[in-house]
Amino acid sequence: MQTNSPWRIPDFRTLFTATTLSQLATNIGYVAVPLIAVTELDASPGEVGALATLSTVAFLLIGLPAGAWVDRMRHRRVLIAADLTRAALFASLPIAWWLDSLTLGQLYAVVLFNGCATVFFDVGSQSVLPQLVGKEGLVQANAAVMTLIAAGNVAGRGAGGGFVQLLTAPVAVAFTAGSYLASGLRLTGIRHTPPPPPPPSGAAVTLRAQIAEGVRHVFRNAELRALALTASFTNLGSQIINTMLPVLFVRELDLPAGALGLFWAAGGAGLLAGARCARPIAGRLGYGRTLGLAGLCMAPAGLLIPLVDRGGWLYLAGAGYLLAMFKTGMDNVLGVSLRQRMTAGSLLGRMNATFRFMLTGALAVGSAVAGAIGELTSVHTTLWVGGVILSLAFLPVFLSPVRRRRELPEQQEEVVRKSAPADS
Repeated sequence: MQTNSPWRIPDFRTLFTATTLSQLATNIGYVAVPLIAVTELDASPGEVGALATLSTVAFLLIGLPAGAWVDRMRHRRVLIAADLTRAALFASLPIAWWLDSLTLGQLYAVVLFNGCATVFFDVGSQSVLPQLVGKEGLVQANAAVMTLIAAGNVAGRGAGGGFVQLLTAPVAVAFTAGSYLASGLRLTGIRHTPPPPPPPSGAAVTLRAQIAEGVRHVFRNAELRALALTASFTNLGSQIINTMLPVLFVRELDLPAGALGLFWAAGGAGLLAGARCARPIAGRLGYGRTLGLAGLCMAPAGLLIPLVDRGGWLYLAGAGYLLAMFKTGMDNVLGVSLRQRMTAGSLLGRMNATFRFMLTGALAVGSAVAGAIGELTSVHTTLWVGGVILSLAFLPVFLSPVRRRRELPEQQEEVVRKSAPADS
């Protein structure tokens, strides 16, 4: 089914509603889980770094084969199973806390297996979207989803900080479990998803070949390679910073949990504004030029984030975080739309898995690096390392052919077709 507006498609509206609930759950958990480690279990900077690493390491462990598996399964079932699994995992935390048996080991296990479920949810959701809305509605649909994700960062992380401050972190996690459960139930309303292609013979060999085909598709294309590298470095720098923020706010600056939630919400506001501005700006400047100029003008704002301290410095760092995330919000809408448009439907799962392997793998590496630097030096040194990486992450796209792209692939083909002489 194809139509210019994805909002006229019932299945897209269902997916969007479920994604709203899932994003709320993810962002409340993003604030509450590390604060459980810091406030309830007295975790050190290294242990907080290990916790953040385990939450994303699944993308390094199963990210690539997950793409091939998702291409073989009905995406609706993948999404529902992932949400229900995440609901059960997070529900175990407040129960264990109430029974006075919560341990750091359980927290590690929950975030690790939650990461595995998230691998399948993220790859499945990005693969099902083009099937639901068609190519005509893809940019608008991506803009809506990225706007939702950014709004979730504002509302979810702000709510997460408030819940932790009012109700304690373990109780806040109960809201995470409930939201994932509601998302999974809502996804049962999706009715039209195409069945997977029949499995080829020689499944084990074919799986390896399918994974390799997806990796080659990304890395042999200069534009896709640049998009993947810029997004990976952005995630690396952001995660180094975000891993240490709970330790800095709660332990070193002695600020309330609500202040941390509001700081993260400022970044979410930047993502939201960037996602909303991406389409109109790209319509005037071109898609690639917008990506290049956004990086050149706004990525250096990442150097303001390590200045975070009490008083006016907190607001200056928050402004830097907002600007850096504004650029990331624009990247998300335009970059995701470009890579989906440049990939055949049969390769979508593997292309998305390759990107998720790199992007979320960078989060795992960033968490480990943050924990190590925090243990060996200081929290502020860790923030400076992340800030420098974040400020330079735009260079792969800026120095690639992406910067010269004015239109999406189908638009370019349409222009060439209309300008070409008619066949005689």
